[in-house]
Amino acid sequence: MPVRGGLIAASAKESIMYKHMLGFAALAAALGAASATPAEARQRGHVLSIQGAHGRGLVQTRSVSRQRGSASVNRSLQTNNGRGYQASRSRDYGPGHYSSDRSFHANNGRGYDSSRDANWGNGSYSGGRTTTTGDGRTAGRSTTATNNGDGTASYNSTVTRLNGNTRTVSGTVPRP
Repeated sequence: MPVRGGLIAASAKESIMYKHMLGFAALAAALGAASATPAEARQRGHVLSIQGAHGRGLVQTRSVSRQRGSASVNRSLQTNNGRGYQASRSRDYGPGHYSSDRSFHANNGRGYDSSRDANWGNGSYSGGRTTTTGDGRTAGRSTTATNNGDGTASYNSTVTRLNGNTRTVSGTVPRP
């Protein structure tokens, strides 16, 4: 076999075929990379299944999605005997805004849903959090604050407990 440039080529025909195959492989890789959207490129997940003797086992899943300004995670675990849970959390944020949600629910009925949000800008802030338990009870808080423009700031905050009791605090404070 003749030697060309340090490589052994069986024939000119095989060399041309090799160049074409290399070209097709490069084209396929470039098209695959170009077709993926940014959101698809930032999604990850897995499923784990473990099965043992006598019907014992479990299935666990997890998925994550991220993109500019938001992210979410979902998890679950289910056993063959009916126990398990599902959990999720997500957040969304940007200039002057933040919000997040969380939830956890077990197969036995216990769990909670929780949400937070905050908005700010132009001398004011408003935000709060609400949590609802699996049995329907709700607790939360909400707060607002405003720059009055005269060197003082006003605030109002309300807290609600799981037993339904509510407390509100408000006032005006001098700015340092």
